[in-house]
Amino acid sequence: MKNKEKKNPIEEARRYVANAKDVIKNANYDTELKIYMDGKYIKMAGNTLWSGCLVAMDAVLEIRKGKGRPSIEKYKEAAALRDNKLLAAIVKGYNTMHLSMGYDGNNDKKVCNAGFEAANAIIDRCALLYHP
Repeated sequence: MKNKEKKNPIEEARRYVANAKDVIKNANYDTELKIYMDGKYIKMAGNTLWSGCLVAMDAVLEIRKGKGRPSIEKYKEAAALRDNKLLAAIVKGYNTMHLSMGYDGNNDKKVCNAGFEAANAIIDRCALLYHP
């Protein structure tokens, strides 16, 4: 049996962002309309971005465990106790990556760019707060 090294969650979160960039390339961007033509890939990219952010946030936030999955409210509460800049980034990121991209499949290039920016902002903030 091989010894598994524990992965750095910040590096792992950045890997998710890189994967999302690869996914969104399949969405067929229309330069004239400035939109992506295939919402399926927008949803996949948004969900991948948000998943990466969860990896980073789980590494730095104390989420109170309860029944079921942690809600966004638990992440916001934990961030409010730890770092207000992270809280602001989470609120923006959740709305952009998870809701607009992941659920709605919003195909506007500006929205998608904002999703990538929000993911990087969350991960960068978590990197500052992360102490293994």
